[in-house]
Amino acid sequence: MQEFPYRVGILLSSYSQAINKQNHTTGSLFQQKTKSKILIERTGEIYENYLVNCFHYLHRNPLTAKLVQHPNDWPFSSYPDYAGIRNGTLCNKDLLFKITGLTNQDIINGCFEEQDSLIIEKLF
Repeated sequence: MQEFPYRVGILLSSYSQAINKQNHTTGSLFQQKTKSKILIERTGEIYENYLVNCFHYLHRNPLTAKLVQHPNDWPFSSYPDYAGIRNGTLCNKDLLFKITGLTNQDIINGCFEEQDSLIIEKLF
């Protein structure tokens, strides 16, 4: 697996700069506690794949909060696109599949698997 050293912080910074330039303003657009974390990190010979864990965590949130009974029922989710249920064009599914090695079936299965609380703690 190739390492991807992209950080959310770089994205947030670039976005803030662009918006500030457009609006002729300065300053932060995000809360101070916004963190960035390498999503795929190599520690020794093991890849800590935070990206996959974050991906499943986000799609599981409406279920965990008991807002819906199935991830398809949450209208603001990209889950149906990645699971191959809806043919949306907003998500770059091929990129996610390439980076993570996930398949449509992995996404379906991952949304219903219980996630280890230690993994969730490491995400934050």
